[in-house]
Amino acid sequence: MSIQVDAIYENGVLRPLQPLDLTEHERVVVSVAKASTAKSPVRAVELVERLTRELRDAGPTPDIEEVRRRLSGIPGSMTEDFIAERDERR
Repeated sequence: MSIQVDAIYENGVLRPLQPLDLTEHERVVVSVAKASTAKSPVRAVELVERLTRELRDAGPTPDIEEVRRRLSGIPGSMTEDFIAERDERR
């Protein structure tokens, strides 16, 4: 198995910016490449963590019947909106 992770080099130790699915004292092979900017990996990890929290807190995804029920509550016709928009472009 091969994965790519962002890490920070601190006090002589590489510290991953996300959890790794490894057991304690498991041996791994590490390749190191400098990031283009020092802050970009941190921002990416923060974004992933924020999106993970939002998805977790969002609740279950509605099924197709729930989507149809919600859409049926919207007044008017989408077809009419599409035609009007097309006519505006002419």
